[in-house]
Amino acid sequence: MKAVGLTHYLPIEDPDAFLDVELDKPTPAGHDILVAVKAVAVNPVDTKVRAPKDAVENPPRVIGYDASGVVEAVGPDVTLFEAGDEVYYAGDITRSGTNAEFHLVDERIVGHKPKSLNHAQSAALPLTTITAYEAFFDRLGIDRDGANKGESLLIIGAGGGVGSIGIQLAKAAGLVVIATASRPETTAWVKQLGADHVINHREDMVSQVRALGMHHVDHVAIFNDMRHWNAAVELIRPQHGIVSIDNTDQPMPMADMKTKSASLHWEFMFARAMHQTPDMIEQHKLLSHVAGEIDAGRIRTTVSEVLSPINAANMREAHRLVETGKAKGKIVVEGF
Repeated sequence: MKAVGLTHYLPIEDPDAFLDVELDKPTPAGHDILVAVKAVAVNPVDTKVRAPKDAVENPPRVIGYDASGVVEAVGPDVTLFEAGDEVYYAGDITRSGTNAEFHLVDERIVGHKPKSLNHAQSAALPLTTITAYEAFFDRLGIDRDGANKGESLLIIGAGGGVGSIGIQLAKAAGLVVIATASRPETTAWVKQLGADHVINHREDMVSQVRALGMHHVDHVAIFNDMRHWNAAVELIRPQHGIVSIDNTDQPMPMADMKTKSASLHWEFMFARAMHQTPDMIEQHKLLSHVAGEIDAGRIRTTVSEVLSPINAANMREAHRLVETGKAKGKIVVEGF
């Protein structure tokens, strides 16, 4: 089968950062389904895994953590899918990735693809959807169905992939969304997605939020990096919570979190698959729920650019675009 792999971890400008390779077609066992991949998306985690280091891979390593495709075959323990089903999912960081013509994935972290979207539009969604959904509804304990209607949520870094779907999930749950963006194009983007207010995270966020008439916010999601920690702590309402997706070595003073009895949560969407948690199937359920919301017209895809076909050259370009830090929404690569 065709695949895009790597043997060395190189800067993305290097023509050997990705290679077009031929690999054996895998066979499903257990709870695995074999998916004929039609489109993939590139996330910051892809670029972090590929980042330069001294390791050498032989055979070539295939990465990639977002896909939309068609079930080709199923393992003997599969109950949720059958051959011919259209699916979308974000995979498992501990296994071979989605940048391949055929890919094995555990059925319990796979959802039925939205019927109203094509494969490129669907591939843009899984990883960021799972991340935002788990951050809001599993980690912060916000009610998906509206019990927290009217509460405020500050999304720091709202113009990226996670923020783009997060705005929509939060609005569907009835929250008042304060989105941050730092450029005219991302400001326009988050407004299109439904943000109630937009502030600039490169300026004083505390004064900007308070200028909106809010001394505190009920929830904070840090979807870019932890340099905003102090502002988040200042703004969070006592006895409420902050969630972050960022790996950080930056100082995180906790004294004000303690005196506010505020909580800090980490979100890592690969945790369930990585640790084979008993509730892995929750990712199947949430992806299927969001597919229904999309088909009902309440949520839209976050794809901003599609490259074709899936090959080493286009994968290098997709990674380059993500590494600029200026992409809005999601970059997708479609079709072998």
